[in-house]
Amino acid sequence: MTGPPDVTVIVAVYNTMPYLTECLDSLVAQSIGLDRLEVIAVDDGSTDGSGPELDRFAARYPETVTVLHQANSGGPAAPSNRGLERATGLFVFFVGSDDRLGEEALERLVAYADEHGSDVVVGRAVGVNGRYVHQKLYEHNAPDISLYDSPLPFTLANTKLFRRALVEKYALRFPEDLPVGSDQPFTIEACVRARRISVLADYICYYAVKRGDASNITYRADHLSRLRCTARIMAHAAGLVEAGPNRDALLSRHFTWELSKLLLADFPALPAVTRKTLCDGIAELLDAYYSDALRDGTGVRRRVRFGLARQGAVEALSRAIADETRQGAPPFLLEGDRAFAAYPGFRDPAIGLDDRYYEVLGETVAGRLAAGTAFESADWEQHGEDLGLIVRVRLKVTGDTSSVAVALAQGAMPQSADRPGARRLPPGGPRPPSSGDVVVKAAEGGPGTVVLARLPVPAARAKKGVRVYLDVAGRTYEIPVRTEGRPMPLARRWGEAEPHRVAAWPNSKGRLVITTAPLMEREGWATRLWRVLGSERKRSG
Repeated sequence: MTGPPDVTVIVAVYNTMPYLTECLDSLVAQSIGLDRLEVIAVDDGSTDGSGPELDRFAARYPETVTVLHQANSGGPAAPSNRGLERATGLFVFFVGSDDRLGEEALERLVAYADEHGSDVVVGRAVGVNGRYVHQKLYEHNAPDISLYDSPLPFTLANTKLFRRALVEKYALRFPEDLPVGSDQPFTIEACVRARRISVLADYICYYAVKRGDASNITYRADHLSRLRCTARIMAHAAGLVEAGPNRDALLSRHFTWELSKLLLADFPALPAVTRKTLCDGIAELLDAYYSDALRDGTGVRRRVRFGLARQGAVEALSRAIADETRQGAPPFLLEGDRAFAAYPGFRDPAIGLDDRYYEVLGETVAGRLAAGTAFESADWEQHGEDLGLIVRVRLKVTGDTSSVAVALAQGAMPQSADRPGARRLPPGGPRPPSSGDVVVKAAEGGPGTVVLARLPVPAARAKKGVRVYLDVAGRTYEIPVRTEGRPMPLARRWGEAEPHRVAAWPNSKGRLVITTAPLMEREGWATRLWRVLGSERKRSG
């Protein structure tokens, strides 16, 4: 090698056998070639055979692989810094010792950085063995992105290509007293300082592996340790980016992920002193960084939890989490064009949390409406030639339910509605009126509303879905009724002058559908089929 290598790969290693072997294999097999590559692996006091395995690779590839051994430091920051001190490449790339690279990863990343003059290049990463990797950033190649108007804040791991001149110019290093998330301050500052950040999305560069025993450091930290580390990271970011929209865009990730994960289903079971300490710490971060714009841009579920923590309402917060874990989200209280999620503490003067925390603020609530809509029963009702389906549905809403309508809708729901199970209709779009009589009343035995609708059956060949329409926070939502395995009324013959067969049944997605067809047409089709089958039997006989 006549000049510096194109890229130095730094591997911090602590007890990652047998994953380490696959990681190292993926490095020495890189298409960029051994002559353009430098690997510096730092053994942080491993006790599982990782050290000898590193030495084996160093002996086999002495011109490429350098191994440093040191006493255990307690995290990846110190070995990563030691690797940086020895790096000579034009670029540096950090890889977890339980992860691996795509064969052409480094060649493609370096070429992309050279082509676009990039200081940071983010290669597409995917999770292995159930490891979650945020994918929004990798929708397409992007030669020049911003930290503040892209999904990059949700992809802050250091597993990226960094121009080493940038790293050394700003003396970027990993905080060694941060047991969790020590890569975030490094990555955030590199992205703030970079002249250009690029995304290479058309090739899988990085495979992030979740170990079989979930012993990755990310999965081992306790609540208070994660809170302390998140506070340090947010303070570092705030020192680089002044208050305003850019800082909000960056710190949104920490409210959405790190802090929200401290207030999940396991929170109520924590010791009382731990819960109090968490609430106090979260309150400090909310006071320092939670702007009105961030608050209003946070979904109501997270916003309420943050608000209760900020008020020190530990028991109400525990109850809100436990109730939602056990029985789902609470009902929405509808008040004209406003809607509120009636979590514990709502309008409780002893807690004093502003209504704004509980209000639905332009967010999509289709999934919660779908999950809270429960089919209870269906039956036929006939008066002379007039046949109707009586449907009883329970909705998780209270208050002003005057907008509720139930209709028979033609055509399938769009695919965009499949995941949440419902959809928000476009603004200004037509709002279907009820297909028949609708009675709305308060539910018995719990909060919510019962809707009783009589839907007239069309006297024609048709297939229509039963759907509920409801206004929430000034927007109309369409909710298909799921049968949830409950009994359906038997199909029946209907009509004298023009006999029809009508059936109510769940379609392939479990949604309630009514089908009607002229009975003579169906009998004619069945007769023809019977004749064909009879002819086949005669020929085979």
